[in-house]
Amino acid sequence: MEYLENRELSWLKFNKRVLEEATAPENPLLERLSFSAIYQSNLDEFFMVRVGKLTDKAKSSPKRTDPNSGMTAAQQLDAVFTAVRRLQPQVEEAYRKTMKELSANGFCHVSFDMATPEEQTFLELYFKREIKPFISGIVVNDAMPFPFLKNKEIYAAVQLAAKKGVSIGIIPVSHDRSERMIPLGNGGKRFILEEEVVLRFAHLMFKSYKVLDRALIRVTRSADIIASGRGAEFRDRMEELVLQRTKLEPVRLEIGDDFSRDALDYICRKLKVKNSCVFTSRIPLDLSYVYQLQDLDESPELHFVRRTPRKPAALSDTKPVFAQVKAKDILLSYPFESMNLSFIRLLQECANDPKVVSIKITLYRLARSSKIIEALCTAAEQGKDVLVMIELRARFDEANNIEWSKHLQKAGVRVIYGPRDFKAHSKLLLITRKGQGGGLDYVTQIGTGNYNEKTSAIYTDLMLLTADRAIAEDAENVFRSLENGTFIENANKLLVSPHAMRPQLLAMMDEQIELAKSGKKGYIAAKVNSLCDKVIMAKLAEASQAGVKVELVVRGLCCLIPGVPGYTENITVRSIVGRFLEHSRIFIFGTDGKAQKIYIGSADYMARNTVRRVEVAAPVEDERLRKRIRELFAALMRDNVKARILHSDGTYSHIELRREGDTKFNSQEYFYELAYKRLEDKKIKQETLRQNRGKASEKPSAKRGKSADTAEKAVPKRGRSKKKS
Repeated sequence: MEYLENRELSWLKFNKRVLEEATAPENPLLERLSFSAIYQSNLDEFFMVRVGKLTDKAKSSPKRTDPNSGMTAAQQLDAVFTAVRRLQPQVEEAYRKTMKELSANGFCHVSFDMATPEEQTFLELYFKREIKPFISGIVVNDAMPFPFLKNKEIYAAVQLAAKKGVSIGIIPVSHDRSERMIPLGNGGKRFILEEEVVLRFAHLMFKSYKVLDRALIRVTRSADIIASGRGAEFRDRMEELVLQRTKLEPVRLEIGDDFSRDALDYICRKLKVKNSCVFTSRIPLDLSYVYQLQDLDESPELHFVRRTPRKPAALSDTKPVFAQVKAKDILLSYPFESMNLSFIRLLQECANDPKVVSIKITLYRLARSSKIIEALCTAAEQGKDVLVMIELRARFDEANNIEWSKHLQKAGVRVIYGPRDFKAHSKLLLITRKGQGGGLDYVTQIGTGNYNEKTSAIYTDLMLLTADRAIAEDAENVFRSLENGTFIENANKLLVSPHAMRPQLLAMMDEQIELAKSGKKGYIAAKVNSLCDKVIMAKLAEASQAGVKVELVVRGLCCLIPGVPGYTENITVRSIVGRFLEHSRIFIFGTDGKAQKIYIGSADYMARNTVRRVEVAAPVEDERLRKRIRELFAALMRDNVKARILHSDGTYSHIELRREGDTKFNSQEYFYELAYKRLEDKKIKQETLRQNRGKASEKPSAKRGKSADTAEKAVPKRGRSKKKS
């Protein structure tokens, strides 16, 4: 199709936008280094998940083609590998350039050859005393088995002289006492990496052999595990699969420098990796260490301006959060507002509230140390009915969630795992409390992001708190279906996948199409992380052809190409990549006041979300909050610093300022300033009210104090009146 792009290639374009932040002049130097590390980490996960899937498809269904691009899995792999190789020089240049600029602040990543003679002597002694006793070299040839190379671990590989064939030495770099950054001076800012030292002295591990060549290597293994189930045995099965994942087949071999072709071919043969899956990198194979550099220099010019989540201006300190939500809907915005002072406060209050009857929640990703888990356990220990649907298949969080499920059960929480073959990705909470007159009150929370204190400080997300009974009824039905392993077919107000979301979204798009066809203004807007649901993309193209204005903010992969004549010329697509990870999902239909429909939820416009997962989106009906979301979306559309435009040729570019002197607008910084301002305005308003109350209480005494005679006359007058009657 002319307006569709391959999913994998679109995602690589997203990661390129991340890499651009590693060279963005407005980003401080240490933050630029972090973006290089994020790019590399993203690429690791991409190979583990997406390339792993494609590799399996190339074997199991070699003739099956991608519906967007028409490419087979093998062709997609070739295209992916080509794109990754083209990006590698940019990654290397970004890292080297930033490290060079950081030298003015005393930072220096030293190679062994760059080290002074004194440092080289120290490093040899360091290797012999602190590294060599804890590692061992393994000789590999046709007579010896090839060792198992752990996923993403760095190894030193050396070619050893052999009378016949090829002989290889493999040394695992890391160990239990391993310190990857070895300080050489300047408070640790002058450093060398442990793997570089191991590689330099690798010959000392094989004294009986002559070392012909050496290089660092790193294997990336597939992480594509598939599991289904519901009961207690499902958790046991997941534990087994998480262990098995570490031993899945390699999908990429990275090598740190030029290496003997014979030795490299030998390693590839033993790992069963094709030469096309070998990638050379002339910067560290793992950049995760750069985050440690952040703590070595606190100079403000090297870091982003310090920002801390604000206390939500919509919440009062004097009333319980439940009571405040009962009075009016509340919208929270992270990371600009604090999760600790809002959502976690709500849970903690309800856990200790004797009138709270039950708490039900879906959990997908949690912090390693979770106050949310603590509050749920407290509630259960106090006799409340606590139901937790925890998703054990949350990729790369499986082990963490398995342990939390055990912890919750020990505290008396009812733990369920959701439908057999569908992940539950929804962000849903339902609290039931005894109300006046023996009735029950409800507060429902629907969010766009995980219940995770750590990510709430770096991901942009929205959270709606409402006492709407129709929404509470829908939420109760969602939890009932999760317990039963069934799916919601219809709902009052919520959109609930897999059956009651995409049809409703399409119907609302159809309404805008009909408006446009009748000569009225049709409008569709969405903010999502990814867009690749072919049915939704076809409907958006249909809307564009009917004259509907479509505005999309898509952070990551976007398989819909805008501006294609005859198909998508009325569609615009923006991507915002900046300091915080854009994560909120917003759906808007129409422009006219009350007729406009606005939703927030957990689902992206991907088939895996709309028809293959349990997701929940909620309508925003309070006009105050609707206005706030409209303003939020408008601010995203104004961004001309971190936003990129997707063009009809599939390329992205920054937004050019139209006139010299035009104001730069960074939406993320704007939202933080707004959170600071709202809280400050609230304080001023409260102080003004306090002063006014003080003045009001002083007025009567001031009147009495005007004249002693007046005061004295007033009393007899009242007395005489009473006496007379």
